[in-house]
Amino acid sequence: MSVRKLKPITPGQRFRIVNEFDAVTASKPEKSLLAPAKKSGGRNDRGKMTMRYTGGGHKQRYRIVDFKRDKSGVPATVKTIEYDPNRTAFIALLNYADGEKRYIVSPNGLKVGQTVVSGENSAPEIGNALLLSEIPLGTIISCIELRPGQGAILARSAGSFAQLMARDGKYATIKMPSGETRLILVTCMATIGAVSNSDHQLTVSGKAGRNRWLGRRPRTRPVAMNPVDHPMGGGEGRASGGHPRSRKGIPAKGYRTRSKTKATNKYIIERRK
Repeated sequence: MSVRKLKPITPGQRFRIVNEFDAVTASKPEKSLLAPAKKSGGRNDRGKMTMRYTGGGHKQRYRIVDFKRDKSGVPATVKTIEYDPNRTAFIALLNYADGEKRYIVSPNGLKVGQTVVSGENSAPEIGNALLLSEIPLGTIISCIELRPGQGAILARSAGSFAQLMARDGKYATIKMPSGETRLILVTCMATIGAVSNSDHQLTVSGKAGRNRWLGRRPRTRPVAMNPVDHPMGGGEGRASGGHPRSRKGIPAKGYRTRSKTKATNKYIIERRK
């Protein structure tokens, strides 16, 4: 994977840095694994805007991704690595030995033609999904479940990964992408390897229109608003806006909003930095 800086032949391309998509091997998705994706434009059932700065964007179809990896013991061959407009990571199309096809979030280093398998007694190799109880300590993992059978919800975005640090009884100690260290049940599944498309963070859109293609409308800066609209609005001239805070007055930039009485606090060994 690599990125490329374009020549400034137009104003929009002057700062543009594009992903080369070296790892992507197919241009069209698997039809049987597509679903319609409806856009709300930030409006509710009465047409009233309830979410600001949302609307427009290119029409997309959802790719049905297997986050549970519950097809145990059946080997699958990687047919293609594909782009997915709904996520930052690439996805891989698996052809199972029994004829079924499924998409998974592609780990870094997964190649077309490679064989992957999930479930008990699987080898701890790139793309395989195992229980945390069977993964060797120190292994880089991604697409982690938080509850057994729930499906992967942790470390799914491009380039992200966690690390299995230790095991004690029915809990495994995981170092999260955020830096947080927490306990997760060893009966939860995880995929071996980091998530693909790690160069995603290096890309630069180059122009405002590209944000519109993604369905993001222009965002008004709080300091440009009036006091009636935002706590940081108002003032004579170009006032800086005071202490950074949200529209509801909750401080930003370092203020901790996690409840001190939250039931799952006991599973967090070390808070994120």
